[in-house]
Parts: sequence; structure tokens; C-alpha cells
Amino acid sequence: MKTLYVKDLKEKLGSDIEFRGFVDKIRSLQYVIFIILRDSTGKVQVTIERNDENKEIIDSIEDLTAESTVTVYGKLLDSPSVKLNGMEIIPTKIIITSKSANELPYDYKSRDNSLRETRLDYRFLDLRRDENNLLFECQTFIEAKMREYWINNGFKEIHTPKISAKAAESGAETFKLDYFGHEAALSQSPQFYKQMTMSSGFDKVFEIGPVFRAENSHTSYHASEILMIDSEISWIDSVSEVMDSEEEWIRYFMSALKEKYGERIKEVFHVEVSDTKEKFPRINFYDAKKIIQDEFHYVGEQEEDMDRHEEELISKYVKQKYKSDFVFITNYPYSARSFYVMKDENGVTQTYDLIFKGIEITSGAQREHRPDILIKQIKEKGINPDDLKFYTDFFQYGCPPHGGYGVGLARIMMRIFEIDNIREATLIYRGPTRLNP
Repeated sequence: MKTLYVKDLKEKLGSDIEFRGFVDKIRSLQYVIFIILRDSTGKVQVTIERNDENKEIIDSIEDLTAESTVTVYGKLLDSPSVKLNGMEIIPTKIIITSKSANELPYDYKSRDNSLRETRLDYRFLDLRRDENNLLFECQTFIEAKMREYWINNGFKEIHTPKISAKAAESGAETFKLDYFGHEAALSQSPQFYKQMTMSSGFDKVFEIGPVFRAENSHTSYHASEILMIDSEISWIDSVSEVMDSEEEWIRYFMSALKEKYGERIKEVFHVEVSDTKEKFPRINFYDAKKIIQDEFHYVGEQEEDMDRHEEELISKYVKQKYKSDFVFITNYPYSARSFYVMKDENGVTQTYDLIFKGIEITSGAQREHRPDILIKQIKEKGINPDDLKFYTDFFQYGCPPHGGYGVGLARIMMRIFEIDNIREATLIYRGPTRLNP
């Protein structure tokens, strides 16, 4: 039998139905018992009058507890007096399919009265909250729209290895493992393999997959296992084309999200989904630094990069001046970027970060595709080119000018829903002190 969801019940008014769900609440009164059932789409009331006719049903639920699961057989009635969706199920039979313990480890419905670590310990309960259900429903929709945009625009989806040779990554921040007697590491990024596909003539690619960072970081926006979204495109003349590509892609999935889920997100999260109709502002790195100093009298902790507070302040400035939640910061100093980024004739990097509501969600760049210059830059960064021969070989036999970007999915979710911690925006979080559940 096809599962019947709350969202579909209006079509079944007046019909005999079979409904399955969690027991959200039980109210046992002198003359009637109310059971509120929920599924992933909503809630519905079951009404049981205390009379001889219902004795068998009442006996069957004598030990029923909240959070148990049940199957209810009965008639669905249109009942305008019922506050919950104006309908109720009058049961003829109730089967308890699983029984919850009487006492939960904590009250998962009261998020603000629960420690985050406790909620993460019992994440399977925490995810039962309505806002989490909506969060991951929207995440599914967002990923689908991301893919839809890319597929509609001729991109190929790739799946790169997540086990890499040790030499392929910076050793200090990798999770090392034994690979049939050889030292290997979990991949930090699909970067090298994205570029390999450019040398293969794939032109436009994307990937959504995990990456692993062995950073002993306990901030609210870092994780050890990250779902990364990567894209790379060929035959570009400048980094501006990479920014154009990303901006168009973001506009596609954000406008679709706003149209379909905007009202529900506003109702549940009290957040307005960002308007992406206008072009995202683009500000040079050094200009951004000066704006922050002049407008907010703040000097960042790093000369060659932007700290978190600077990202918050430049976002505040852009929101006030341009009414945008997004801003591209361009042309970062080479010292703060990897060896594979392109520099112009003046040594200016063809790079950018995209900041969304005060947090960097993207790093992007035009890549250096000329092997002689690439090897020179590898040496400048103090790396032995022999350790990266497998990578530099990609460029020895012809490779088009190309560039791309990487985006952390959890950070996008954090900013869309204005969630203050990446742990809350990740299905199951992995960090330096968390390996369970």
C-alpha cells in the first residue's frame, strides 16, 4: 500500500485510511483521548472517545508512549473545530509498531534548553525537530537544483578518489592511513583531479562529495569531514568568467529555493531567503581592507588574508551600500594562495573568495595551466616538483586555460538559514572531539 503522508490527507477526507507515524503527544481526558501523530510532512489528530465501542482500541494503547510509532486504521473526517489542520482520524484499529522508552534522554523539542553536545550525542532525536526536517528537505532541493543547473548547461559530473598518495597533499593537515603497506591520506580536495579533467578535454565539470581536513580547529564554521561542491570550466580568458559562472549558478538555485520554500523558511526559521536578482558586488582585496579600516576602524589580524571579523564587516558594508548578502573579494595576495593559481604580468593573483552573510563560502581562481610557470611556482612555495610529478604531467601535453571554485555545503546552509554553528547545519558532524554517533 502506498504510504499516506499528512500533506496528502486533504485528498482523503471522508475516506477510510491507513496512516503511519510517530506519536507526538498524548492527551488522556475523562471522556476522550487525543493522539497527535506526525510524519515528515506534518501532524494530524487521532480522536478516541471513551466508550464501550472503543474498548479494544483503548486497551491496545494503554501503554502507548510519546515517540512510539503506530499504524492507525480509521476514517478521516473534515472537522473545522479541530485546530490542527481542521481534520481528525476516528480510528477503528491502532497497532503499535514500535514502543519508545517512557523517558527520553532529553527534551529534544526544547532546543534552547538543551546543550548542543547533548543534542549531538542524540542526533537521531535532535533531527526529529520540525526545523531540522525542513532544513534537510531544503538541502535536498538545493542540491537537486545545483545539479539541474549544471546538467542543463553541459557540465559533466565527476567522482574523484578520496584516497590520495601522501605526496599529493600537504601532510600536516591530512588524515593518514595505510594503503597496502604504503602511506596514503584521505583527500583534502578534488582540486588536482578537477584540473586533470580539464586537460582531458571535459570542458566543464562538477562534483559533490566529501573531503577531509585534519585541522585541530574548534570554531563554529570548521569541520573535519566536509561535503564539498566543486566546479571547473575551460577556455576562459579571466577569473571574472569563473565568478560569472558561480554567480549564475547561485542565482539559479537560490531563486528556486526562495520561490518554493521562502514562506516556510520564514515561518520556521524567521529568515528571509536572500534575494539574488542583482549582480554580486566585486571588491579588490586591498580596497576591502581599506573600507574596513575607514568605515569600521578595525585592522585585521592578518595582512595577507581576511579574518572572520573582517568578513563580517565587509558584508555589513556591502549590505548597506549594495543591498546584497553576497560579495566577491578579489585578487588575494599570492602568499595566501596555493601554487596553482594564476598571476597576471604584475604578479596579481587571479583569485577570489565569495563571502555570504559574513562567512567565506567559496575560494575560486583561474588556474596556472602553463607547465613551466606552474613548476616555477611550486618551487616558490618550497615544494619539491618531483613530489607532484603526477600532477604537473597533466599539463605537459596541452591543457586549456581554466578555472574553478569550491564551496562548502554546510556553510551555504548555515548562511541561508542563519544558523550560528556548522554542527547544526550538518547531518552528522565530525570534528576533533567528535567521532560519534
